[in-house]
Amino acid sequence: MSDAEKIIPIRPDDIAGYVIQCHDGDAKAAVEALLGEIEHLQEQLSLAVAIMGKGYTRGWTPDIGRD
Repeated sequence: MSDAEKIIPIRPDDIAGYVIQCHDGDAKAAVEALLGEIEHLQEQLSLAVAIMGKGYTRGWTPDIGRD
């Protein structure tokens, strides 16, 4: 069995286990990696908000906050 086959999640509800497994069982490293991804996506969203005109999306603009 290859390394890629070992880390494929069986069910969608096993995503947390998959992320931890990708970090060799280190939950702290998994959380830190996810926080880094969140920060990157927030920066990308901020950039999109700054450069995207309202006419492009028929009045909708992305929002960093949750509804």
